[in-house]
Amino acid sequence: MAKGKLALGLDIGSSSVKMILLRETKRGYELASFGMAPLPPETIVDGAMMNSGAVVAAIQDLLAAQKVKHREVALGLSGHSVIIKKIQMLQMTKDELDESIQWEAEQYIPFDVKDVNIDTQILQRGDATTGGQMEVLLVAAKKDMINDYSAVVAEAGLQPVVVDVDAFAVQNAFELNQGFAEDETVVLINAGASVVNVNVVAGGLTAFTRDITLGGNLFTEEIQKNLNVSYEEAEALKIGGRTTDDAEAVVPQEVERVLSAVAEQVAGEIQRSLDFYASTAVDGRIAKVVLSGGTARIPALRKALEYRVGVPVSILDPFQGIEVDERQFDPGYLAEVGPMAAVAVGLGLRRAGD
Repeated sequence: MAKGKLALGLDIGSSSVKMILLRETKRGYELASFGMAPLPPETIVDGAMMNSGAVVAAIQDLLAAQKVKHREVALGLSGHSVIIKKIQMLQMTKDELDESIQWEAEQYIPFDVKDVNIDTQILQRGDATTGGQMEVLLVAAKKDMINDYSAVVAEAGLQPVVVDVDAFAVQNAFELNQGFAEDETVVLINAGASVVNVNVVAGGLTAFTRDITLGGNLFTEEIQKNLNVSYEEAEALKIGGRTTDDAEAVVPQEVERVLSAVAEQVAGEIQRSLDFYASTAVDGRIAKVVLSGGTARIPALRKALEYRVGVPVSILDPFQGIEVDERQFDPGYLAEVGPMAAVAVGLGLRRAGD
């Protein structure tokens, strides 16, 4: 890649593919291209690629529609095949860490080390207060998952140059738009169709992460089951819309009741993760919760989280800190899909070898 050239951010989610291209300017970043393409149900299940052809077609449709010539791509992963752990290690250089982590990692990873790609980030250097130990963020992702996603991207005519983790991509998007205060703990929750990424960021550094395999699909399934409507109708009712005359027979209060019940279930799982974090942190106080992902558009989830966690919950607008030419992009559309674009924006901030 040309030095300093940003990668094309490609977020392959279980319900849609999001593609973004940012351009660096003297003033910051501007939006060069953005598009989304839906995926058929069951295309990706638990992070596993079940219908790679549909994903390839969606990527190629986006490239054609956006007239994107850029070929270097940053991808994001999440779910069971990704392990993120904060560990303590003896003080050493980055090169020494890269060498020794292959042996050390075995005790932290539930997979065979030969089956994963491993990366590390030194969070804090050791000093007298830590007994000379440094804090390291260890990330491991299964090779077969990385290969599946990379193969689909290559088949679509693109070149993967960065593989990131969805939770960290959202962190990058948040940092660009709002920044982190040194003395503040922020919880970033990216609620997608099948996975919820929870990332607790204390003083700008990741303190705790967890992926919960629940998401927007659960809301759709419950509406289908309880109100006896089709998948398409349930999807529309979930975000406050209607698709057919038959859906008129559905009473809004019934939809609200189902949405609230599922929101309680999802919020309960998130709260359990936050309770676990609070029990292990020196100062577990949370200043705010920021919600992104397609499921963030369900008001019941925001309400349930606010009630359970007891702090304000806001919705992330990843385009807030990006210059947008309103002649080229519809601001209303970007505001509507903004929460769904958070991972893509974070990926679009990456470049090869950074």
